[in-house]
Amino acid sequence: MHDFVAIGDIVTDAFIRLKDATVNCDINKEHCTITMAFGDKIPYESVTVVRAVGNSANAAVAASRLGLKSALVTNLGDDLNGKECIRSLESDNVDTQFVSVWQGKETNYHYVLWYEDDRTILVKHQEYARKFPDIGEPKWLYLSSLGADTKEYHHEIARYLADHPNIKLAFQPGTFQINLGYSELQDIYKRTQIFFCNITEAEKILGLGGVEPNELLQAMHALGPEIVVLTDGPKGAYASDGKETFFEKPYPDVKPPVERTGAGDAFASTVVSVLELGKSLQEALKWGAINSMSVVQDIGAQRGLLRREKLEGYLKL
Repeated sequence: MHDFVAIGDIVTDAFIRLKDATVNCDINKEHCTITMAFGDKIPYESVTVVRAVGNSANAAVAASRLGLKSALVTNLGDDLNGKECIRSLESDNVDTQFVSVWQGKETNYHYVLWYEDDRTILVKHQEYARKFPDIGEPKWLYLSSLGADTKEYHHEIARYLADHPNIKLAFQPGTFQINLGYSELQDIYKRTQIFFCNITEAEKILGLGGVEPNELLQAMHALGPEIVVLTDGPKGAYASDGKETFFEKPYPDVKPPVERTGAGDAFASTVVSVLELGKSLQEALKWGAINSMSVVQDIGAQRGLLRREKLEGYLKL
């Protein structure tokens, strides 16, 4: 039996490190745009290709490195990118038996415009004739980013969960799932054991703005999740199990971040993994903050994911 089965799209990221761009932000440095000359030839420093990423793939790798038996449910093409993604997952001991390979289809490929320590991602989700497989009864199901063709697929997942009440569900919605709104996915929200998103995403889901994090936590609980975790970037994370509320500050960077892709995935998937390891929510949040710190010290969402022994070493510092 698997400890952790993640569901979501998989992608290859091509990190294009820019050398000639301008970033413009508002007074709070929260809403920024990147500017480059239009109709010109723009030099870049390097390109780094990172295979088998995406919210759920990152989560499956994080769980595996922490010692859980993990698997990934995803769809990809029979192209070179797809083959390389499978090899990458297998190298991290992620079970690929639930990966569906489609002949004549392409695998998702995104371009990451990387400037200083942040990035803008150009995304394109391929469409597949998805069918949810029989995954048995894992201890945790981790649902995250899926493409815009997956509305009915979510209900298929919800029906599977209804037939397997012992499976715990972690839900970290991606852009499409957030845009669908609560009413379309209420069968997922009501079945969720632990929910993750950032403050801005919570405001969008709830139709609220300018309210305190504690109010957002309470409002999200009302949608069904038993545990709610809201991240606030470099400010930290808020969590509530319905009885107690916690705040976890970021773990101090060991050196300036290289780039921030995958920090949220590392945090969320580590929290779920550590709960499965028998730790408390408060302990799990600390582990998540450490893995999030580590990920931003390298390129892409997986290179910096820690194995259990090394993560525990940070806890002792």
